This record gives sequence, C-alpha cells and structure tokens, in this order.
Amino acid sequence: MAQAPASAEPSAPENGLLRRLFSSGTGVIALIYVVLYVLFALWDHSALTSGTVVNLANNAAPLAIAAAGETMVVLARGFDLSVAGVISLTNVIMAAYPMEGPDGAAISLLICLAVGGMVGLVNGYLVSVLKLQSIAATLATMIICQGLALVILDAPGGTVSDFVADQLTDVVIGVVPVAGLIILVIVAVWLVFQRTAMGIALYTVGSDEVSAQLSGISVSSTRFIGFVSAGMLYGLAGFMLSAQTATGNPNGGASFLMLTFAAVALGGTSLSGGRGSVVGSILGAGTLMLLQKVLFAGGVSSFYTGIFQGTVLVIAVVFGGLITRLSERRGAR
Repeated sequence: MAQAPASAEPSAPENGLLRRLFSSGTGVIALIYVVLYVLFALWDHSALTSGTVVNLANNAAPLAIAAAGETMVVLARGFDLSVAGVISLTNVIMAAYPMEGPDGAAISLLICLAVGGMVGLVNGYLVSVLKLQSIAATLATMIICQGLALVILDAPGGTVSDFVADQLTDVVIGVVPVAGLIILVIVAVWLVFQRTAMGIALYTVGSDEVSAQLSGISVSSTRFIGFVSAGMLYGLAGFMLSAQTATGNPNGGASFLMLTFAAVALGGTSLSGGRGSVVGSILGAGTLMLLQKVLFAGGVSSFYTGIFQGTVLVIAVVFGGLITRLSERRGAR
C-alpha cells in the first residue's frame, strides 16, 4: 500500500497555523508593515539605522498602547470614546505637575494609571450596571475629561519632567528603545491574559452574549473589567505621549480618537466583537505611524496622509475578510 510522503503530515498543522494567523488579521497587518518598511528603506536609506527604529517606536507607542486598551472593550462588543479624554487629561497632569527623578516618574505613572482606571471604572459602571449604550456613556466621560484638561491647562504649555522625557524616549543596551520594551511587556501580558478565564470570557461575550450567560459567564463583570483595563492603558498612553512631546496640550488626545479605532480595525479586530487581538491592534498602530514616514520619504504631501491611511485600512479589512471566508469554506468541506 502506498504511503503518503513524510512531509505531508506536518504540513497540515503549518497550513492551519498560517490560515489562523492571516484570518485573525495579525498576519495581514504584519505583511503590510513589512511591505511598507521595504518601501521606506528604498526611499530613505536611514530607515535601517537604529535612530530611525527608535523614532518609530517612540512615535507609535502612545497610539499602540491606546489601541491595545480599545481592543479590550471592542472584543466584548463595546466602544470606548473616552480614550481621547483620558490621554488629554493625563498629558496635562504630567505637564502641569512635573515630578523629577525616577521616584517622581513612578508616582506620575501611578497617577496616570489611577486616572485612567477611575474613568474606566465610571465607564464600566455606566455600561455594565446601568446598561447605558457604550457610545453615549463614554462620549460623556470623554467630554468631562476634556473639560478637566482645559481647567488644569487652558492652552498648550507646561513642561514634563526631564527624567521622563529623556529616559522613556531613550534606548537600553545601546539599541533597544524603551518604548519598544514597554510595548513588548504589554504583548507578553496579553498573550498570557487571553488564555485565562477572563480573557476567554471577553471573546465569548463579544461572540454571543446569550451563550456566554448560559455558560455561567458574568457579562456585566467581564465588560466592567474590560473598561477598567482599557482606561489604565489609556492612562499609560497619555504618560508615553507626555514623554514624547515633553509638554502638555489639553486637546492632545483628540487626534487619537479616530486613529485608535483605525488601528484596532486595521489589526483585524472585529468592531462587532468576539474576534481580534491586542497584538494585531498594536501592529495596526505601528503601520499607521510607519505610513506617515513612508509618504514623507516618498515626497507625498501630508495633506494626502488621511487618504492613504484610509486606503490601507480598507485593503487590510477586505483582504482579511477574504482570508476568513476561504478558511471557512475549506473548513466546511
């Protein structure tokens, strides 16, 4: 009797892994990022230098962290508009009340996390307990945070502590950006978290709320934890933005609102919940920031940046959808 080639058996799991990777959106956005970086390297020979890599990491870190937080809410079929307000509020707090030295940086970080966590707590209560629509509830908290930011700092100004501005935009071991290490820590925590009961609950609630309840999952508690976790990550994003800009702006988080949702969608996370990954959202944020560099290196006017970002978003979503449909058809055979 003829036997199948020895290589045929292990290839199936490999193909399955590739299908899962690309259908999740993470593989799609990773491929787009590589293509963009190749173009960047062709147009700008400094693209492969350590200085450019550090700048890319620093520029992408605030948006990447904000997108990671938004993913926690979107996975459970919710929306969180407060991301813009929390980033603005924590940014002006950092600039209006700078604390020097490593101890001051640690206290400032705790304050940013606490502010974001408190806003997430309010969002979670309004949505999970009072059953308000997430868009309406988080729009209200975003407006409140923006108002508080203007009360603290009515115009761009202030100064972030030198320690925060210097150390968090620096490198370790000569080449590794600190911002990149922080993102890697978030990725590592997510890879562990998504395998826990709470991580599985986020996906289950987003996929089918009724089935989640029948399975004994507390939908309200799951969404509540998602909002609080997201708020703390927004606070961290504001902390990193402050380090990058070294100053405060009461409207500094406004530009993050649409870009955060774009990064989440670009990374393959379904806005209807139940599918996606923090890793994909972080790559989506990095791609949006890299695209700006590519366009500048290619001599394209900055006025066209939004057009190209939208085009890349559509391509990624459509391509990811096609891969998902092909995988479903093969699985049905």
